[in-house]
Amino acid sequence: MSAELDALTVVNQLRDLAADPLNRRAIVEDQGCLPGLILFLDHPNPQVVYSALLAVRYLAECRANREKMKDELGMMLSLQNVMQKTTSPGETKLMASEIYEILQSAGKEEAAQADAAAASCRRKAQFFLGSNNKRAKTVVLHIDGLDDSTRRSLCEEALLKIRGVISFTFQMAVKRCVVRIRSDLKAEALGSAINSTKVMKAQQIVRTENGGERIVPFQEDSSVEVEENTDIPDYLPEEDSPSQEQDKAVQRVGSMTEGIGWLSTAANFLTRSFYW
Repeated sequence: MSAELDALTVVNQLRDLAADPLNRRAIVEDQGCLPGLILFLDHPNPQVVYSALLAVRYLAECRANREKMKDELGMMLSLQNVMQKTTSPGETKLMASEIYEILQSAGKEEAAQADAAAASCRRKAQFFLGSNNKRAKTVVLHIDGLDDSTRRSLCEEALLKIRGVISFTFQMAVKRCVVRIRSDLKAEALGSAINSTKVMKAQQIVRTENGGERIVPFQEDSSVEVEENTDIPDYLPEEDSPSQEQDKAVQRVGSMTEGIGWLSTAANFLTRSFYW
Protein backbone atom coordinates (compact mmCIF):
# COMPACT_ATOMS: atom_id res chain seq x y z
CA MET A 1 0.00 0.00 0.00
CA SER A 2 1.39 3.37 -1.01
CA ALA A 3 2.13 6.10 1.53
CA GLU A 4 -0.34 8.42 -0.25
CA LEU A 5 -3.13 5.85 0.01
CA ASP A 6 -2.28 5.38 3.68
CA ALA A 7 -2.58 9.13 4.24
CA LEU A 8 -5.89 9.32 2.37
CA THR A 9 -7.30 6.38 4.32
CA VAL A 10 -6.29 7.88 7.67
CA VAL A 11 -7.55 11.38 6.93
CA ASN A 12 -10.88 10.03 5.66
CA GLN A 13 -11.26 8.01 8.86
CA LEU A 14 -10.50 11.09 10.95
CA ARG A 15 -13.01 13.08 8.90
CA ASP A 16 -15.73 10.48 9.55
CA LEU A 17 -14.89 10.33 13.26
CA ALA A 18 -14.99 14.12 13.53
CA ALA A 19 -18.45 14.11 11.96
CA ASP A 20 -19.77 12.57 15.18
CA PRO A 21 -20.11 15.31 17.84
CA LEU A 22 -19.31 12.76 20.54
CA ASN A 23 -15.79 12.31 19.17
CA ARG A 24 -14.73 15.92 18.62
CA ARG A 25 -13.32 16.73 22.06
CA ALA A 26 -11.35 13.47 22.16
CA ILE A 27 -9.78 14.07 18.74
CA VAL A 28 -8.57 17.54 19.70
CA GLU A 29 -7.30 16.35 23.10
CA ASP A 30 -5.37 13.47 21.50
CA GLN A 31 -1.67 14.34 21.22
CA GLY A 32 -1.25 12.98 17.70
CA CYS A 33 -4.44 13.53 15.72
CA LEU A 34 -4.69 17.32 15.62
CA PRO A 35 -1.00 17.81 14.71
CA GLY A 36 -1.47 15.13 12.06
CA LEU A 37 -4.43 16.94 10.52
CA ILE A 38 -2.33 20.11 10.35
CA LEU A 39 0.35 18.21 8.46
CA PHE A 40 -2.30 16.86 6.08
CA LEU A 41 -3.18 20.48 5.20
CA ASP A 42 0.22 20.72 3.48
CA HIS A 43 -0.11 17.36 1.70
CA PRO A 44 0.57 17.39 -2.10
CA ASN A 45 -2.65 15.44 -2.80
CA PRO A 46 -5.54 17.97 -2.98
CA GLN A 47 -8.01 15.24 -1.99
CA VAL A 48 -6.11 14.70 1.28
CA VAL A 49 -6.08 18.46 1.94
CA TYR A 50 -9.82 18.82 1.32
CA SER A 51 -10.66 15.85 3.54
CA ALA A 52 -8.42 17.26 6.29
CA LEU A 53 -10.21 20.62 6.04
CA LEU A 54 -13.55 18.86 6.42
CA ALA A 55 -12.27 17.16 9.58
CA VAL A 56 -10.97 20.46 11.00
CA ARG A 57 -14.29 22.13 10.12
CA TYR A 58 -16.17 19.49 12.10
CA LEU A 59 -13.82 19.88 15.08
CA ALA A 60 -14.31 23.66 15.04
CA GLU A 61 -18.05 23.10 15.50
CA CYS A 62 -17.28 22.30 19.13
CA ARG A 63 -16.88 25.67 20.81
CA ALA A 64 -14.65 24.21 23.53
CA ASN A 65 -12.14 23.08 20.89
CA ARG A 66 -11.53 26.40 19.16
CA GLU A 67 -9.02 27.99 21.51
CA LYS A 68 -6.82 24.89 21.56
CA MET A 69 -7.09 24.49 17.80
CA LYS A 70 -6.13 28.12 17.24
CA ASP A 71 -3.07 27.77 19.50
CA GLU A 72 -1.95 24.44 18.01
CA LEU A 73 1.45 24.85 16.35
CA GLY A 74 1.08 25.40 12.59
CA MET A 75 -2.74 25.49 12.45
CA MET A 76 -3.32 29.13 11.46
CA LEU A 77 -0.24 29.24 9.22
CA SER A 78 -1.29 26.09 7.35
CA LEU A 79 -4.78 27.50 6.81
CA GLN A 80 -3.26 30.70 5.43
CA ASN A 81 -1.05 28.67 3.10
CA VAL A 82 -4.08 26.82 1.71
CA MET A 83 -5.91 30.12 1.20
CA GLN A 84 -2.96 31.72 -0.59
CA LYS A 85 -1.78 28.74 -2.65
CA THR A 86 -2.54 29.36 -6.32
CA THR A 87 -3.11 25.67 -6.99
CA SER A 88 -5.82 25.32 -4.33
CA PRO A 89 -9.34 24.87 -5.80
CA GLY A 90 -11.80 27.66 -5.06
CA GLU A 91 -14.00 25.61 -2.74
CA THR A 92 -10.92 24.48 -0.80
CA LYS A 93 -9.84 28.09 -0.31
CA LEU A 94 -13.33 29.07 0.81
CA MET A 95 -13.47 26.35 3.45
CA ALA A 96 -9.98 27.23 4.73
CA SER A 97 -11.06 30.88 4.97
CA GLU A 98 -14.17 29.99 6.99
CA ILE A 99 -12.18 27.84 9.42
CA TYR A 100 -9.59 30.61 9.79
CA GLU A 101 -12.30 33.16 10.63
CA ILE A 102 -13.93 30.85 13.19
CA LEU A 103 -10.64 30.12 14.97
CA GLN A 104 -9.48 33.73 14.72
CA SER A 105 -12.55 34.86 16.64
CA ALA A 106 -12.08 32.24 19.38
CA GLY A 107 -12.00 33.80 22.83
CA LYS A 108 -13.49 37.13 21.70
CA GLU A 109 -17.15 36.28 22.13
CA GLU A 110 -19.04 37.27 25.24
CA ALA A 111 -20.46 34.64 27.59
CA ALA A 112 -23.99 35.71 26.71
CA GLN A 113 -23.33 35.06 23.03
CA ALA A 114 -21.92 31.63 23.85
CA ASP A 115 -25.03 30.74 25.85
CA ALA A 116 -27.28 31.91 23.03
CA ALA A 117 -25.31 29.93 20.46
CA ALA A 118 -25.42 26.80 22.63
CA ALA A 119 -29.19 27.12 22.95
CA SER A 120 -29.46 27.56 19.19
CA CYS A 121 -27.36 24.44 18.60
CA ARG A 122 -29.61 22.41 20.87
CA ARG A 123 -32.65 23.51 18.85
CA LYS A 124 -31.17 23.10 15.42
CA ALA A 125 -29.01 19.97 15.89
CA GLN A 126 -26.87 20.71 12.85
CA PHE A 127 -23.26 19.91 12.03
CA PHE A 128 -22.14 23.02 10.21
CA LEU A 129 -22.21 26.66 11.32
CA GLY A 130 -24.38 28.79 9.10
CA SER A 131 -23.83 32.33 10.38
CA ASN A 132 -20.07 32.77 10.49
CA ASN A 133 -19.70 33.62 6.83
CA LYS A 134 -22.20 35.45 4.62
CA ARG A 135 -20.78 33.77 1.54
CA ALA A 136 -22.15 30.36 2.53
CA LYS A 137 -25.32 28.81 3.93
CA THR A 138 -26.53 25.46 5.24
CA VAL A 139 -29.34 23.39 3.71
CA VAL A 140 -30.83 20.35 5.46
CA LEU A 141 -32.31 17.67 3.21
CA HIS A 142 -34.52 14.69 3.96
CA ILE A 143 -33.74 12.01 1.36
CA ASP A 144 -36.21 9.21 0.74
CA GLY A 145 -34.29 6.13 -0.38
CA LEU A 146 -31.10 6.94 1.54
CA ASP A 147 -31.03 3.43 2.97
CA ASP A 148 -27.47 2.08 2.70
CA SER A 149 -23.85 2.83 1.81
CA THR A 150 -24.50 2.27 -1.90
CA ARG A 151 -27.21 4.93 -1.96
CA ARG A 152 -24.99 7.20 0.14
CA SER A 153 -22.16 6.90 -2.40
CA LEU A 154 -24.61 7.66 -5.20
CA CYS A 155 -25.78 10.74 -3.31
CA GLU A 156 -22.17 11.86 -2.71
CA GLU A 157 -21.40 11.61 -6.42
CA ALA A 158 -24.46 13.70 -7.28
CA LEU A 159 -23.58 16.44 -4.77
CA LEU A 160 -19.89 16.57 -5.70
CA LYS A 161 -20.84 17.39 -9.29
CA ILE A 162 -22.50 20.66 -8.24
CA ARG A 163 -20.31 23.75 -8.28
CA GLY A 164 -20.95 25.69 -5.09
CA VAL A 165 -21.25 22.70 -2.74
CA ILE A 166 -18.63 23.22 -0.03
CA SER A 167 -19.19 20.21 2.20
CA PHE A 168 -21.83 17.79 3.39
CA THR A 169 -22.47 15.16 6.03
CA PHE A 170 -25.01 12.38 6.35
CA GLN A 171 -27.28 11.39 9.23
CA MET A 172 -28.15 7.93 7.93
CA ALA A 173 -30.38 6.99 10.86
CA VAL A 174 -32.88 9.73 9.96
CA LYS A 175 -32.15 9.84 6.20
CA ARG A 176 -30.81 13.39 6.30
CA CYS A 177 -27.98 15.21 4.62
CA VAL A 178 -26.64 18.57 5.90
CA VAL A 179 -25.10 20.47 2.98
CA ARG A 180 -22.89 23.56 3.16
CA ILE A 181 -23.25 25.61 -0.05
CA ARG A 182 -22.41 29.04 -1.47
CA SER A 183 -25.04 31.65 -0.73
CA ASP A 184 -25.81 32.12 -4.43
CA LEU A 185 -26.59 28.43 -5.02
CA LYS A 186 -30.27 27.51 -4.87
CA ALA A 187 -31.37 24.59 -2.70
CA GLU A 188 -33.42 23.36 -5.65
CA ALA A 189 -30.15 22.48 -7.41
CA LEU A 190 -29.39 19.95 -4.66
CA GLY A 191 -32.86 18.43 -4.94
CA SER A 192 -32.59 18.23 -8.71
CA ALA A 193 -29.20 16.48 -8.53
CA ILE A 194 -30.37 13.90 -5.98
CA ASN A 195 -33.68 13.30 -7.74
CA SER A 196 -31.77 12.65 -10.97
CA THR A 197 -30.46 9.42 -9.43
CA LYS A 198 -34.00 8.02 -9.96
CA VAL A 199 -33.71 5.96 -6.75
CA MET A 200 -33.78 8.80 -4.20
CA LYS A 201 -35.96 11.85 -3.68
CA ALA A 202 -34.87 14.92 -1.72
CA GLN A 203 -37.02 17.37 0.26
CA GLN A 204 -35.87 20.41 2.21
CA ILE A 205 -36.25 20.65 5.99
CA VAL A 206 -36.93 24.19 7.19
CA ARG A 207 -37.48 25.72 10.62
CA THR A 208 -40.87 27.04 11.65
CA GLU A 209 -41.37 30.16 13.76
CA ASN A 210 -42.00 28.12 16.90
CA GLY A 211 -38.74 26.17 16.51
CA GLY A 212 -40.24 23.05 14.92
CA GLU A 213 -39.42 21.47 11.59
CA ARG A 214 -41.34 21.35 8.33
CA ILE A 215 -40.57 19.29 5.22
CA VAL A 216 -40.92 21.26 1.99
CA PRO A 217 -40.95 19.27 -1.28
CA PHE A 218 -39.07 20.63 -4.27
CA GLN A 219 -41.31 21.37 -7.23
CA GLU A 220 -40.97 18.55 -9.72
CA ASP A 221 -41.49 20.80 -12.74
CA SER A 222 -38.93 23.39 -11.61
CA SER A 223 -36.02 23.83 -14.00
CA VAL A 224 -32.77 24.67 -12.21
CA GLU A 225 -29.52 25.03 -14.11
CA VAL A 226 -26.75 23.17 -12.26
CA GLU A 227 -23.16 24.23 -12.86
CA GLU A 228 -20.90 21.17 -12.79
CA ASN A 229 -17.99 21.20 -10.37
CA THR A 230 -14.63 20.16 -11.83
CA ASP A 231 -12.32 21.60 -9.16
CA ILE A 232 -12.74 19.13 -6.30
CA PRO A 233 -11.41 15.59 -6.85
CA ASP A 234 -13.66 12.62 -6.19
CA TYR A 235 -13.58 11.00 -2.76
CA LEU A 236 -12.02 7.58 -2.52
CA PRO A 237 -14.91 5.16 -3.25
CA GLU A 238 -15.86 3.05 -0.26
CA GLU A 239 -15.41 -0.17 -2.21
CA ASP A 240 -11.76 0.76 -2.87
CA SER A 241 -11.02 1.51 0.77
CA PRO A 242 -8.80 -1.02 2.55
CA SER A 243 -10.59 -0.25 5.84
CA GLN A 244 -14.20 -1.27 5.25
CA GLU A 245 -14.65 -2.82 8.67
CA GLN A 246 -13.38 0.39 10.30
CA ASP A 247 -15.80 2.41 8.13
CA LYS A 248 -18.72 0.43 9.52
CA ALA A 249 -17.64 1.25 13.05
CA VAL A 250 -17.08 4.97 12.66
CA GLN A 251 -20.24 5.73 10.69
CA ARG A 252 -22.63 4.65 13.44
CA VAL A 253 -24.26 7.40 15.50
CA GLY A 254 -22.76 7.53 18.98
CA SER A 255 -19.63 5.56 18.06
CA MET A 256 -17.58 7.02 20.89
CA THR A 257 -16.06 3.71 22.08
CA GLU A 258 -15.05 2.57 18.60
CA GLY A 259 -13.86 6.09 17.74
CA ILE A 260 -11.53 6.41 20.70
CA GLY A 261 -10.01 3.03 19.92
CA TRP A 262 -9.41 4.06 16.34
CA LEU A 263 -7.76 7.32 17.42
CA SER A 264 -4.93 5.25 18.85
CA THR A 265 -4.44 3.56 15.48
CA ALA A 266 -4.43 6.91 13.68
CA ALA A 267 -1.99 8.41 16.17
CA ASN A 268 0.38 5.48 15.68
CA PHE A 269 0.25 5.97 11.91
CA LEU A 270 0.97 9.68 12.25
CA THR A 271 3.85 9.01 14.63
CA ARG A 272 5.42 6.56 12.19
CA SER A 273 4.89 8.75 9.12
CA PHE A 274 5.55 12.38 10.15
CA TYR A 275 8.11 14.29 12.15
CA TRP A 276 8.09 17.92 13.28
